[in-house]
Amino acid sequence: MTYPAPGRWESWLATQADARAAAGLTRTLRPRAADESVIDLAGNDYLGLARHPEVRAAAAEAAHEWGGGAGASRLVSGTLLLHSRLEQRLTTVMGQPAALVFSTGYHANLAVVGALADRDTEIISDAHVHASLIDAVRLARARVTVVPHNDVTAVRTALAAAGGRRTLVLAESVYSVLGDEAPLAALAAACQEYDAWLVVDEAHGLGVHGPGLVAERGLAGAPHVVVTATLSKALGSQGGAVLGPHALVHHLVNTARPFIFDTGLAPASAAAALAALEVLDRSPELPMVVRRRVDGLAGLLGVAPPAGAVLSVPMRSPQAALAAAAAALDAGVRVGCFRPPSVPDGVSRLRVTASAGVRDDDWAHATEVLLRVTKEYA
Repeated sequence: MTYPAPGRWESWLATQADARAAAGLTRTLRPRAADESVIDLAGNDYLGLARHPEVRAAAAEAAHEWGGGAGASRLVSGTLLLHSRLEQRLTTVMGQPAALVFSTGYHANLAVVGALADRDTEIISDAHVHASLIDAVRLARARVTVVPHNDVTAVRTALAAAGGRRTLVLAESVYSVLGDEAPLAALAAACQEYDAWLVVDEAHGLGVHGPGLVAERGLAGAPHVVVTATLSKALGSQGGAVLGPHALVHHLVNTARPFIFDTGLAPASAAAALAALEVLDRSPELPMVVRRRVDGLAGLLGVAPPAGAVLSVPMRSPQAALAAAAAALDAGVRVGCFRPPSVPDGVSRLRVTASAGVRDDDWAHATEVLLRVTKEYA
């Protein structure tokens, strides 16, 4: 069969690929086996719960009992008793009045912003929020002010300029790239003063900080603070959740498109997250292991310790970051690699997860490898 010469779309795709390659920004998928011998410090399984015996057993049992999927949108027949139990447990752990579970954390952020904001809404967003919140703002078509990272004064200025419009302030409890903590108490106070709502993404706080930083800072259940969370990081499962007032959850069930038009969270994922919450409740030492490891490694590498489980190590270029990650992998240690446009400040970095699930001897080996690699490429 004879095909026509490449058209404008094929030419555009080739040009884009060439530009990415020249900048050292090409990304590829690398499937891994279940039994690989590499020490994984690139993932988000912060507490090592994804392979915990109780979590795996709960997932398997739920799949056997309920099947592979929820079968429908949650408003049709896709709401399972597992979902209700998980939502209730999340409210207990995180100290919130109500919760709604989604198929991903990405969907949770899209849902809460999209359902609360419209053209009559003002959104004030920290410059470093996750891509899911950025996309949510774009879909909402609200008026948006992006403020400098962790700048409470800038947030207050934007709130004052909102002119009484319904306003959302977007932040993360622990930011995913730099690993720093948001000034939650100050942000919450500003939102309370101006009758705004603070939306806090706890993706990197839940589990690593027990019930999350919102709860640790005494803000759980505050009527002007809304929390989103993922079940796929510290809880070792899959899915997301929005937590806040009962009226908010009722509104999401009736208006949030990522909830209404999506199939419910798979039974195995819901059961795994529920089991992980139970393990976390009786294993407070797991977050302590993460803190000890991340603080120790930060000191050895000469970088600031993060508020979460992910250590961010600056590299001199995207190419150097790729070379450092490859050298670590050759030595049996997988680390992440952040490059533009995934980094908010344009600085390429190695992303190192201090997981409590790594054995002590493997952690010692990984530390030696990272010291050697960063000395050569940073």
